[in-house]
Amino acid sequence: MKALLSHAPGGPETLTVDELPDPVPGPGQLLVRVRAAAINFPDVLIIEDKYQFKPPRPFAPGGEIAGEVEALGEGVTDWAIGDRLIAVPGWGGLVERIAIDAKTAFRLPDHCSFTDGAALLLTYATSIHALYDRGDLKAGETLLVLGAAGGVGLAAVELGKARGARVIAAVSTEDKAQAARDAGADAAIVYPRGPFDRDGSKALAQMFKDAVGPAGADVIYDPVGGDYAEPALRSIAWAGRYLVVGFPAGIPRLPLNLTLLKSCDVRGVFWGAFAARDPQANAAHVETLFALWAEGKISPRVSATYPLERGGEAIAALAARSVIGKVVVEL
Repeated sequence: MKALLSHAPGGPETLTVDELPDPVPGPGQLLVRVRAAAINFPDVLIIEDKYQFKPPRPFAPGGEIAGEVEALGEGVTDWAIGDRLIAVPGWGGLVERIAIDAKTAFRLPDHCSFTDGAALLLTYATSIHALYDRGDLKAGETLLVLGAAGGVGLAAVELGKARGARVIAAVSTEDKAQAARDAGADAAIVYPRGPFDRDGSKALAQMFKDAVGPAGADVIYDPVGGDYAEPALRSIAWAGRYLVVGFPAGIPRLPLNLTLLKSCDVRGVFWGAFAARDPQANAAHVETLFALWAEGKISPRVSATYPLERGGEAIAALAARSVIGKVVVEL
């Protein structure tokens, strides 16, 4: 089978397409013919050895897949050959075939394409856990979403609206602002690119405050980090919840006096650990996502697709932070 492999730490240009033997499913596993693999920010980090997990090389990036069952491992009784599924293996998905634990897979409804299905779990499952569990978002509250045109950002916009919140999207370009509005955002602001000096940080904080209104943002969804975090925190409401989702702009340092002054919470969001610790709750969230999808309240946005041979280009596009929604490698 073909696989896009990382043989040494480096950028997307270091990846090569190689031939590997087909895997054999072990006990409790499924052999999956991969039809699509979505690209996410961990794929940018993992090939450079900057991710929290460092698989032995050579390995394939690609943490999110959609495909169909080709063979069953010993003891698997609730799946059949030909069943369609989605799963998050963490890495290893940019291959033609992969063996995964059957318990980690979710059935893909027939009306959903492999490409769209591959783009669902990491972004929407992260965002529904963030907003509904960690953020305790309620109808009528104000939600500020940073990086609102990325995969998790657009998911947060849609899920915030599905929850009945007022959603303010913050993005870096007007094209991204329009994408956020198309996803249902009540308003969108275009912020400048960092890094920021003291005056720039104060100006950005005022931009956020003006956008959310005098009462502040009840929930702030931050998958960006860096110099954007403190200005966003300054716009939070009394007893608001600040959700720490990711750091493509760098790991920020927050002045804790702000949390005292606003009596607010800073809450971490680690969907992967949540899913492993409470698989039943995660499965319930996935069922909710499929229901919202069927109702037309959410819909994964795939802005570009690539063949396996150009999978490195897909990762490079995400690293450049130029992607609106998701990019997917089709096999």
